[in-house]
Amino acid sequence: MNYLKLVNFELGRFIKIYFVLIGITVVSQITGVIVIANRYLKEANIAIYEDLMPQAQFLEMYGPMSFSNITRTSWFMGPIALSIAALIFYIFLIWYRDWFGKNTFIYRLLMLPTARINIYLAKATSIFLMVLGLVSIQLILLPIESTLLKWIVPKNFRLDMSIDGMIESSKFLFILFPPTFIEFLLHYGIGFMAVFLLFTAVLFERSFRIKGVFAAILYSTFSIALFILPLLLEGIYEVGYFYPVELLLLEIILGLFVIGLAVWVSHYLLNKKITV
Repeated sequence: MNYLKLVNFELGRFIKIYFVLIGITVVSQITGVIVIANRYLKEANIAIYEDLMPQAQFLEMYGPMSFSNITRTSWFMGPIALSIAALIFYIFLIWYRDWFGKNTFIYRLLMLPTARINIYLAKATSIFLMVLGLVSIQLILLPIESTLLKWIVPKNFRLDMSIDGMIESSKFLFILFPPTFIEFLLHYGIGFMAVFLLFTAVLFERSFRIKGVFAAILYSTFSIALFILPLLLEGIYEVGYFYPVELLLLEIILGLFVIGLAVWVSHYLLNKKITV
């Protein structure tokens, strides 16, 4: 229960900024659909009715309007990049705000009647839930934006795409929405592992200050090198040193080990090196 209360508490501290990010994403992407679609229609009207270009020739030259025209614009990608940058910044802020904010709130957190590792896990969980929340919002927006595009652009001037087609048309969306459950676990598992590594690096710095910065760099380098070791072996030998299934299992095992090591090291630092 203490862990869940801490998760709820951490989510509540970021909720206003989180809603702002969601609002920016919704407004920017929907505005982008309207602006890009109307711009396309304006070009079509000028070409067909003023320059007297046949419709077939216009479509051959410029192609039909599709959702891929939207995903390549800053209207669509801008708020996604902003949200990613904000969450990366918050990975550090979620800790340093407690140390350098008003009344050094971290000391109150560390003195709560609960295991200190719960503070670490609650912060990591809140980050992960916010990521999944933003990804879910984006998945909800895609069919809405597709429908809006159909309302604006006549059928003979557009190329309709399924949700899968919309995702496949953008390399970035393809990363956010992997086609299989295994790939989803891999993509977001690696992201979750990175959060744990950064959290542990922060605790190294907070425990040992300047020396902790170098310790954090060494620890992070070791963890990353360990995780990508099978890939390095594949590159060195330039042959199928591992079968694909073996490589997948090795990466999963090493990823879980790196996460477990990060939690263990953080537990040690929180209990033995950080004092109140």
